[in-house]
Amino acid sequence: MELLAPAGNTENFLAAIDAGADAVYVGAPGFNARNLARDLRLEDILAMVRHCHDLGKKIYLAANSLIREQDLSQVLETLTLLEAMETDGLIVQDLGLVKLIKEFFPSIPLHASTLLAANNSVALRGFQEMGFERVVLARELTLKEISSLCQKSDIEIEVFVHGAMCFSYSGLCLFSSFLGGKSGLRGKCVQPCRRHYHWSTKKGEKSHGQKTKAKEGKGQYLFSMNDLSALQAVPDLQAAGVTSLKIEGRLRSAHYVSHIVQAYRLVMDAGPDTFAKALQEATALSDRAMGRKTASGYLFTPQPADAITPYHSGNMGDHLGRLGAIKTYEGKQYARLSLKGTLGQGDRLRFHGEPSGERLSFTLKELRMGNNEVQIAAAGEKVQILVPDWEYYSSSRHIDVYRVDVKKETVSVPRSLQHVETGRKVLDDVREKNRERLQSIKRIVCPPESDMLSPRTQEIKVKTTPFTNTQGNKIKLPLDCWLRLDSAKTLFSKLPFNPDRYLLPITKYNLSQTGQLKRFLGKRSRDLTWCLPAIIFEGELPRVTKQIQSLIRSGFRSFQLGHISQLVFFGKEHVFLSCDYTVNLLNSQAVAMVENGRIKEAQLSIESDKGIIRDIVAISRQNNFTIRLGLTVYGAPALFTARLDADHFQYNKTVNSPHDEQFVLLKKENVTTTIPVRPFSLLPYLHELKALGLDYVVIDMSNIPAEKKEMEELEGRLSGKGRYAKLPTFNYLGTLE
Repeated sequence: MELLAPAGNTENFLAAIDAGADAVYVGAPGFNARNLARDLRLEDILAMVRHCHDLGKKIYLAANSLIREQDLSQVLETLTLLEAMETDGLIVQDLGLVKLIKEFFPSIPLHASTLLAANNSVALRGFQEMGFERVVLARELTLKEISSLCQKSDIEIEVFVHGAMCFSYSGLCLFSSFLGGKSGLRGKCVQPCRRHYHWSTKKGEKSHGQKTKAKEGKGQYLFSMNDLSALQAVPDLQAAGVTSLKIEGRLRSAHYVSHIVQAYRLVMDAGPDTFAKALQEATALSDRAMGRKTASGYLFTPQPADAITPYHSGNMGDHLGRLGAIKTYEGKQYARLSLKGTLGQGDRLRFHGEPSGERLSFTLKELRMGNNEVQIAAAGEKVQILVPDWEYYSSSRHIDVYRVDVKKETVSVPRSLQHVETGRKVLDDVREKNRERLQSIKRIVCPPESDMLSPRTQEIKVKTTPFTNTQGNKIKLPLDCWLRLDSAKTLFSKLPFNPDRYLLPITKYNLSQTGQLKRFLGKRSRDLTWCLPAIIFEGELPRVTKQIQSLIRSGFRSFQLGHISQLVFFGKEHVFLSCDYTVNLLNSQAVAMVENGRIKEAQLSIESDKGIIRDIVAISRQNNFTIRLGLTVYGAPALFTARLDADHFQYNKTVNSPHDEQFVLLKKENVTTTIPVRPFSLLPYLHELKALGLDYVVIDMSNIPAEKKEMEELEGRLSGKGRYAKLPTFNYLGTLE
């Protein structure tokens, strides 16, 4: 079994190798899901590849960001170089990237990123059929589930064992993007799950159609997950047949990487008789790594009670205390601090302001005790530290201080990693050798903008509501419109417009209504599409398979996939398939990938801005794709989609962010979702979306109470009757980062 360590820079790379890692993974420049970090240069990575291979170790590259249409040209250039570098695997999320590699760079081994949310054997089979050699499982699985997947598949399985845990399933988190266009799926996450929240105390709140969960609220870091530590589970993972144990942390320090790799090396190499002692030593090493509070994640239970410590900020590092008064002396700012741990000059500190949650990181350049400058101070001592300017000193109720790294020591860098000029020349030679080939590929994948864009899409005059015909009050929309509802009960009631297609989730209640649905819809039964969820647990597969077969026998033939691997459910069945926005299509190559998989209609990523939509549609039409393209234009999407059902959650009650944004937690059949109180709306832009070339739009009422008031508002927004406040437009009018 392989021990796989993170390497965000040369120092961390050497720390991981020296501590006993069998393999490392680094970010591919420009398209990895840790783009907030300073990317390594390709010549640095080439030197690392050669160093690893000389030592008999492996190195993988993370290219696990979603790719925008405008990024494809640069991505192709990078892939040409990665192919020549002969890395041991490329970790990817984007389906367009998968298509490019399979078609033009087939020698690059494909690993499915955890962002592809593989959590059942259907996903493993689907990814294996797509050409992946390894799958990084979702972090939400139990040991029992992991063991079952290892037994049911012969694909290599990689499991995260240590490091940060996202509250939401990776690949299904829209929170950062919804708040400001910084997509977590593109490595730009601003970590909204680490923020300070509070429950609303207002009376008469919306019930969202469910009974409120009677649990007492506690703490205010409602979604901030403790770090994962699987030290004690290593023997079980070995017995299960896991291929690789992965440590998270490309943004963390060399000190952290060294301690954690040593810890796992100890327990992996221990035998049954020495494991208890090795675990004790490994735990001590882990405790000194300056990480967050740790827990065992989902490994031992699908509902871990210790996954979140809601009264703790979830900051990484050693808590040194709370910042005292700040005074200016000789033009410098010094702050008082009563130390709870050791601190030295050169250590890396992070301030965490409350209640805003704002953070400031810096290297400590001056440490004083009384009138004397000192190099180090111990726990219990009172010191003054030199602090930088920060606008949040005065507005913060208090500021906690964390040590996140120790003073960096001089590292001896091997000669093979020092002289990158040789690697730069090798890569330049590769560029020259592949110049014509690359241009040939670009002509296929990235047509010139003058050929790609129709002039009329640049000159659209936006028409707004009302969408009514000249005969009276009947709403007539400018392009096909699908209506998604949570319950068949709502479909039986009066709807604000006549949808071209109805979407219903596959739930126990909705399935009980199939007979009535067929009688009510009559010939329009063929316009009813059954929606699969993005997350299906392994234990649910037999039930879901039976439900699908039952619907097919009942005459229903239209299904919407929530996950790309769900094609496997339908085999050679003669069915009409579409895919939800959770499949994350953000470029034309991803669209081409799903078109080749029997999918006839597909929603583009809900994160898309106008430019992305324009480019994807234009190129898809130029390349004669037959797939029909759509977009969700109204709804309250799940910003978090989580497995956790924590004791401190209060469902159907408003929760407020530090910036007074409001959200609601809902309990679905198998997941917890967090939705915005205010839906987003692109309804005023339907004429523009039609001119851009979209075939259909989706109005999604599945997370909105389908009551009289909400339906009247939807009708009013479509018809132009009544006055309603403007709603957010997600990223449509902005720029997705």
